[in-house]
Amino acid sequence: MPLGYDVVARKLVVNEDEAPRVRRVFEIFAETGSGIETVKRLQAEGATSKAGRPLDKGDVYKLLNNRTYVGEAAHKGQVYPGEHQGIVPRELWDRAHAVLQVSPRVRANQNRAQTPALLKGLIFGVDGRALSPTHARKNGRLYRYYVAQRVLKGDAAGDDSIVRRVSAAEIEAAVVDQVRALLRQPEIVVGTWRAARREAPDLTEGETQDALHRLDPLWEHLFPVEQARIVRSLVERVVVGPAGADIRLRLDGLGGLVRDLIAIAPSALRAAA
Repeated sequence: MPLGYDVVARKLVVNEDEAPRVRRVFEIFAETGSGIETVKRLQAEGATSKAGRPLDKGDVYKLLNNRTYVGEAAHKGQVYPGEHQGIVPRELWDRAHAVLQVSPRVRANQNRAQTPALLKGLIFGVDGRALSPTHARKNGRLYRYYVAQRVLKGDAAGDDSIVRRVSAAEIEAAVVDQVRALLRQPEIVVGTWRAARREAPDLTEGETQDALHRLDPLWEHLFPVEQARIVRSLVERVVVGPAGADIRLRLDGLGGLVRDLIAIAPSALRAAA
């Protein structure tokens, strides 16, 4: 029996308590274009299946592709008007399905073209002042940078002790590479396992290692908001100077990352394959 309906006298009848949950799936997916982000928001809101378990990514895609919700019935590849009442408005169904027509990789790349500043609030100069994200367009191409506060204020002339600006793509890639390398170190796996067990006593070291290793193949399929959340949980501060960048990581965020990866990874990895 699909979420959102009950059977009464052999007919589908809308379950008014469950129907808003179904519409919420479509609303979040149409907004974010991401099955992973949809699952995270649904779980944060406490959305469950008909059996009472948290909705996962497989549930989300089954719901999105079930024509019952738009008041239709499918039989042998043909679609007919149903005798039941729809739950999802046609306009919302069409918006969600317009997103579904685009492959997960392309959707991620489209969103990544509008990537927010991944290190905003985390990147500083040697003078202790935060660098501000900015961008410029040349020949139709977007270039992103982090710029020193003193440059923006026009008082950096002749001072070689600070980095005036740094390519956002380059510094963000360096930070992400270091984070990913960190998660492959055996001592980090053990420390993460111990931290995660405080909230998940049954978690094994092997499960922790598997979860951390999942991040590599999963990373390129994550949307910017998901990447930014992971970076902010693991990066304490990035300091850039004439000699290079000093990336300071925080390990207290690893336990939460493992729990997130265990929750989303199996279905996410299938979609990424």
